[in-house]
Amino acid sequence: MVWWVRRDLRLEDNPALAEAAGEGAVVPVFVLDEKLWGSSGAPRRAFLAGALAELERASGGHLLVRRGEPATELAAVCEQLRAALVVAAADFGPYARRRDEAVGAALAGAGVELRLVGSPYAVEPGRVRKADGTAFRVFTPYSRAWVAHGWGPPLPRPERLDWAEGPGGVGVPAVPATAASIPEPGEAAARRRFEAFLRDGLDSYAEERNDPGADRTSRLSPYLHFGCLHPRTLLARVDARRRSHATWRSELCWREFYADVLWHQPDSARTSLQAGMERMRVDSGPLAEARFAAWCEGRTGYPIVDAGMRQLRTEAWMHNRVRMIAASFLVKDLHLDWRRGARWFMSQLVDGDLASNNHGWQWVAGTGTDAAPYYRVFNPVLQGRKFDPTGAYVRRYLPELSGVPDEAVHAPWEMRRRPLDAGGYPDPIVDHHAERNEALARYAEARDGAEHPLPGWEAGGRDPLRR
Repeated sequence: MVWWVRRDLRLEDNPALAEAAGEGAVVPVFVLDEKLWGSSGAPRRAFLAGALAELERASGGHLLVRRGEPATELAAVCEQLRAALVVAAADFGPYARRRDEAVGAALAGAGVELRLVGSPYAVEPGRVRKADGTAFRVFTPYSRAWVAHGWGPPLPRPERLDWAEGPGGVGVPAVPATAASIPEPGEAAARRRFEAFLRDGLDSYAEERNDPGADRTSRLSPYLHFGCLHPRTLLARVDARRRSHATWRSELCWREFYADVLWHQPDSARTSLQAGMERMRVDSGPLAEARFAAWCEGRTGYPIVDAGMRQLRTEAWMHNRVRMIAASFLVKDLHLDWRRGARWFMSQLVDGDLASNNHGWQWVAGTGTDAAPYYRVFNPVLQGRKFDPTGAYVRRYLPELSGVPDEAVHAPWEMRRRPLDAGGYPDPIVDHHAERNEALARYAEARDGAEHPLPGWEAGGRDPLRR
């Protein structure tokens, strides 16, 4: 049997592998699809290559890697093996659905069955719906339905797992060079990371998750994206009666909610869910490009934003609270399209997940489901002082501010009037208060020209811009 490996780079708790093993000897096959490999940033390619190398070792060297169109390569493998069945975990992204349809048709034409078993989610996208059968557009009711639906226990590794030799392949790709320091890839590293979080982070997660300086989040997102761990494995260790456990379970649910939204509305990967927000005026031209470059490079002059962007460049990851602050700054202080920021994050993040990333951006931009109202504009100075009060996070990534006292670390330009210089740190590229007013004016402009009320404001109700 052929096990088509995709986003399930593990042997434990793997329904597709268990199904294939129950049918006979297994040939694990991974197809390097240029449409995905080429569009991934260097950190994701490096992590994937490392995870594939570990899976090859775990399978006793039997992992077969091919390069090309999945439909063509899998049909060729099945012909050479005289295989009648390909088993894979279902995938739900827009491209993945088109790819699987093409693969299924190509295999069927050759007399081979494509059987999809399991998925990268505890609850598959599209599985839970409102009472009227429509999709959820708000997180809280979705989360209640998600919990009520539930999920089964983790599956053990198949008791009998016979690997079979496959035809020739290209071999596991060499790990591409990346400037960022990525986490150790693979299933064994994922399990070590999870056990460390259970021991040192989960019980205090609710209190410490928003403190980027404490670095007490799970950091499991890359392993979930590539399927080095299944969320069912994580949920089995959660005691939802405990506040921090319930809070962390909710974060796992957000990942599944966004996948569900994308499944129902695949165009939302590239267009705003709130169609009226497409009217929002955004900046372009040389000044806008210079500001975008400053944001990407972490030199906006706002320390919490710059620290986040430098963390992204050095670790291919960013603390979630800081992701929101950096995203708000791009959209509402620099007046740039949320899609530009989403694309940059996807090119840099080791955990770049289309549904979570792009819908997270839409949440901040006020264009998506469960969107924060557009007029909620994060003040980067106040956000820094609230969530990084001692400046521990900022100093970690902005060493030029190491000598700045705590009370000034989030607004170091104020020290220009004092003898102590802020280490050459730049002045802000924009005035937040002025740009906040400009953002609200653009929102009002889009709102007044929209056919339907925009998020956060209803015709005939209280106008939130007049406060």
